[in-house]
Amino acid sequence: MDILEFTPEPEQYAYTFGGAAPTHRIRPGTLLRLWSDDAFGGRLRTITDLPSSHIDMRFSNPQTGPFYVEGAEPGDTLVLHFVDLTPARSWGASATIPFFGGLTSTDRTATLQAPLPERTWIYEVDSARKTLSFQAQGSDFGLELPIEPMLGTVGVAPAAGEVRTSLVPDKFGGNMDTPQIRPGATCYLGVNVEGALFSVGDGHYRQGEGESCGTAVEGAMNSTILVELVKGGAPTWPRIEDDGHLMVVGSSRPLEDAWRAGQVDMVGWLGDLFGLDTLDAYQLLSQISEVPLANVVDTNYSVVTKVAKSLLPATQVYGGIHRHLRDLAATVSGS
Repeated sequence: MDILEFTPEPEQYAYTFGGAAPTHRIRPGTLLRLWSDDAFGGRLRTITDLPSSHIDMRFSNPQTGPFYVEGAEPGDTLVLHFVDLTPARSWGASATIPFFGGLTSTDRTATLQAPLPERTWIYEVDSARKTLSFQAQGSDFGLELPIEPMLGTVGVAPAAGEVRTSLVPDKFGGNMDTPQIRPGATCYLGVNVEGALFSVGDGHYRQGEGESCGTAVEGAMNSTILVELVKGGAPTWPRIEDDGHLMVVGSSRPLEDAWRAGQVDMVGWLGDLFGLDTLDAYQLLSQISEVPLANVVDTNYSVVTKVAKSLLPATQVYGGIHRHLRDLAATVSGS
């Protein structure tokens, strides 16, 4: 097995999907051990560090990559299995940002109201206990929360030469902000350009569904990822598989169109897996789907359509590659 360890210097960060030269060429079957910075670039370190004075939005959400996968061609399926995600700092940060978030006026939902006040929260990490400390600023209230690491951003270069900011989720993946991208999950992304050119970043030490205020507990992350390639079979929207569920992430605005995108792709996926026509797959999905929100704050919203494997006949998804990678991950040191 090829193993690549990579900690980028700040000048090597990517801030777009597409338009960035690859940092490395890798072969399918490679194990990556990566470090990625947080969405703030490590600039929010104390509660007095406010986004307006510390963050340049042109340089937010830095990505590690992109990686050129040898043999990947348009129409193929890039497979990323997340073996391990571990906080790389002893603290994470969250903040309210003017005109950003789900419960404030925004540039898209404009009102005459003033923005919510800026505020920064710092969460101290207890690695031994695997917890984060939440401390209210308007009172003495505080509590410990479990660390539930995830990557907010996973994506490939878009089609047709597009260059998209790393703040955007779409068919290429990107800033989906779904807690489903966690250890033990496998993500399937359609390849749009030669080499796929995928990047990862935006580590979250935990995040509620929807990412209501616009930021999770943002933190630098150590990620262990197995990379594989399936020839052909490119999904329209990002797909995720874990031991219990099949999932599709749809991203759009308004919110119902993000939901529709994931539902339509899942209808097609169920049809392909079980030989169902469109209406039968539609009927089945109507009775078994779960629909957690991923984000309701980004340039596009993201909604996950989930189906429990326990409700379906046993089948080989992408040739059973998720189970293969799960078994392989068990042999990897640090998994």
